[in-house]
Amino acid sequence: MAGQTKDTRKLDEQYQAAVADFDAGRFAQAASRLEKLLPYAPKSFEIHELLGMAYASVPEGEKAIEQLRAAVRINPTSGEARTNLGATLLRFGKPALAGEQFERARALQPDNYDANHNLGEFYIQTGKVAEALPLLKRAYELNQSAYDNGYDLAMADFMTGNLEEARTVVKSLLQQKESGELHALMGQIDEKDGKFVDAANDYEAAAHLEPSEDNLFAWGSEMLLHRTYEPAIQIFQKASEMYPKSPRILIGLGLALYSRGIYDKAVQALIAAADLNPKDERCYLFLSKAYNSSPLQADEVVDRFKRYASLRPDNALAQYYYAVSLWKGKRVGNANVDGSLIETLLQKALALDDSLADAHLQLGNLYADRREYARSIPQYQRALELDPNLPDAHYRLGTDLIHTGQKEQAQKEFAVYQKLRAEHLAEVQKEHDDVRQFVYAEKGSNTERP
Repeated sequence: MAGQTKDTRKLDEQYQAAVADFDAGRFAQAASRLEKLLPYAPKSFEIHELLGMAYASVPEGEKAIEQLRAAVRINPTSGEARTNLGATLLRFGKPALAGEQFERARALQPDNYDANHNLGEFYIQTGKVAEALPLLKRAYELNQSAYDNGYDLAMADFMTGNLEEARTVVKSLLQQKESGELHALMGQIDEKDGKFVDAANDYEAAAHLEPSEDNLFAWGSEMLLHRTYEPAIQIFQKASEMYPKSPRILIGLGLALYSRGIYDKAVQALIAAADLNPKDERCYLFLSKAYNSSPLQADEVVDRFKRYASLRPDNALAQYYYAVSLWKGKRVGNANVDGSLIETLLQKALALDDSLADAHLQLGNLYADRREYARSIPQYQRALELDPNLPDAHYRLGTDLIHTGQKEQAQKEFAVYQKLRAEHLAEVQKEHDDVRQFVYAEKGSNTERP
C-alpha cells in the first residue's frame, strides 16, 4: 500500500484506518472503508484479505469467502491466507472445501505451528482422530506452551488408546495451568487405565476447581460406579442444588439413593428428572426399579409412566413401564386399576418389540393370576428363550406346570430357579451394568470440549 504519490499515501492512510477499525472490533466500519478502497486497488492482496476477515466477523459468510478466495488467487503461496480461507469455509458450513485449504496451507508450511494445528483441529472436528494425531503432535513439538493444541493432543491420544502419552501431555499442561478440564481429562485417562482411586481424585480436583455440571456429574458418577454411595449422594445432592434443571444430575441422585436403599427419596429425585425431560427413556428404567421397592408414591409414578406412554406410543418400553406401574398400583390396593388395560399395554409392548423378556414374563404372570395356564406357559417359555437367567420366570413356569400336571418338568424349572437365586449376583450385576451404561453414555456425550 505504501507509495510516493499523494494519492497512494491517501489510500494507505485509509487502509491503516481500516486496520485500526478491525483491530478495535469495529468490523462493519472496517468493511465499509475497505469497500471504498477496493476499486482503486482491485489486485491488492492485503485489501481482499482484510475485507474477507471483516465480512467473516460481521458475519457475512458468502462475501467473506469471495474476498478470501480472491486473496488466495492473488497470493496462492500464502499459507496464512489459505488458513484464513479454510477457517471461514469451515465456519460457514463448507467442511470439504475447508479441508482442502488447510491441507494446502500445511503443504506450503510443513514446519509451521498454525498450519499443523489447524489441519489437526479440522480432522478432530470431522471425526478423523487418527489423522489428527500426527499433526497435533508436530504442532506440540513446535510449541509446547500452546494450551489448546496440547489439550487436543492429549484428548486425541486418549481417544486412540495412547494413555501414557496422553497422561504425559496433561501433566505438562498442568504445570503451566491448573484447570478443571485438565483434571477431568486426567480422570478419564486414569479411569480407562483402571486407576480408579486416581480417577476419583482427578474428578474431585476438577469439581473443586470448576464446579460445572459436567465435573460434578463425573465426580459423583465415579463414586456411584464404585459403590461408594454416601459420597455419591452428597455430591449429587450438592450438584442438584446448583443445577436444579439438570435431568442427568437428578437421575444420578436417584440412582445413588436407590443403591443405598433410600427408595422413597430415590423415587422423588427420578420423578423430578422425568418432569424435566419427559422423553428420557433412561429415567423411566431407573424409576421403574425404584418404584418396585417403594410403592408409596404410586399415583405420581403412574402419572409419569402414563405420560411417557402417550408421548412415545411407538416405544415398547414406554408401554411396558406404564403397564407394570399400573399393576404395581393394583397390588398395593388400588382397586380402580383396569386389568384389561394392563394386558392391552403388555400386548402392545410386545407387538412393538417381541424381544422384551420381562414383558413376556409379566404377561405370563397376568394370565397365571387368572389361571389361564395355556396362555401363561408359552409366555414364560418365550421369556426364558430370550433370557434364561430370569429366576422368576423359571419359578412361575414351574408353578404353572404343576397346575397342568407336568410335575417332572416343573421340578427341573424349580431346580434352575434355586440355582439362580443362590447365585443372585447376576441380577445385582445387571442393575450395576444399567448404571454403568447410563454413566458412560453421559460422559461420552461430553467428551469434546464445549
